[in-house]
Amino acid sequence: MSEEVERNSKNSPKEKKHFTFSVFSFRNYAFVFLGVCIVTTVSIIVFFWDADLPFSKKFLSVRAIAGFINVFVMSFIFTLIIRLHRKIEIERPIKQLLNATESIRQGDFSVQIPRRKHFRNEIDVVIDNINLMARELSGVETLRLDFISNVSHELKTPLSVIQNYATMLQEPNLHEETRLEYAKSITAASRNLTTLITNILRLNKLENQQIFPERKEFNLSEQITECLLDFEQIWEDKNISLETDIDDSILAKGDSELLSLVWHNLFSNAFKFTPDGGKVSVSLKKSGGLCQIKVSDSGCGMGEETKKHIFEKFYQGDRSHAQKGNGLGLALVKRILDITGGEVEVQSKEGEGSEFSVLI
Repeated sequence: MSEEVERNSKNSPKEKKHFTFSVFSFRNYAFVFLGVCIVTTVSIIVFFWDADLPFSKKFLSVRAIAGFINVFVMSFIFTLIIRLHRKIEIERPIKQLLNATESIRQGDFSVQIPRRKHFRNEIDVVIDNINLMARELSGVETLRLDFISNVSHELKTPLSVIQNYATMLQEPNLHEETRLEYAKSITAASRNLTTLITNILRLNKLENQQIFPERKEFNLSEQITECLLDFEQIWEDKNISLETDIDDSILAKGDSELLSLVWHNLFSNAFKFTPDGGKVSVSLKKSGGLCQIKVSDSGCGMGEETKKHIFEKFYQGDRSHAQKGNGLGLALVKRILDITGGEVEVQSKEGEGSEFSVLI
């Protein structure tokens, strides 16, 4: 969906250099002044057109009537021209603006006001901005609806599991082993639900810039080792071979709490998608002032299309593995590294595992 917003921005009208006719400029007032001068001058010429005639009362009365008629006709024509100009240059585009803003207020972001190519003024600049705003709001609205839809779906899954197993636990003749299995399933589903909600809140705070990273020096080698130890029970239960190549006492500068979330999510994915008896490798090296962390696994891997979208919220390329995650972990990783100045890349082939490389 983020591509859609970008695509909308690219399709926005390109600014071209046109003759700009300002509605409120000195030029407009100059036109009015010249018009009045023309009307007055023509009236004087008409009044004294036959200068050889004696200035009698009859002459003056006839000339006065002719002059009045001329002033009236010329003023009417000039007023009509100004009226038409005002209607075309001001009233019509302002009416379009009012209709467009009313539609946007009511939630219709598809509205677009026709653009003029020539003789543009300040109102046309406002129209361009309104059109661009409507397109961007349309993209944001699409993202919002998709986000709500995805969140609803992801919340529904663990809640359904909890509800089903809770219902089965009410059966009076359950064996103790079965009861324990159901209880474990409820615990796991509630844990997934907690993780999902926590990640949603964290991601929302990051995207709304409610979390400001702190840059402090800390021992990165120690942090990565501690994060790995949190998954010790998982790699032992799945008999996963863990290979580490972590240089000692590497210091890094950044927000240690936010970066800790990065390692936890990368390690969680690696152990989650690695089959029993598989292998996970973690390395940490420092070169040229940059720290490079690589996390690779021997899991299912991913195709090119999945790699393009892997850092998007709720994206799960292989639906057969959708139950293993909620599609927020890697989006959180990407967002944290973006705001802390880091980078993340992924190399992967289907059936050959994946390798995530982070530079900070």
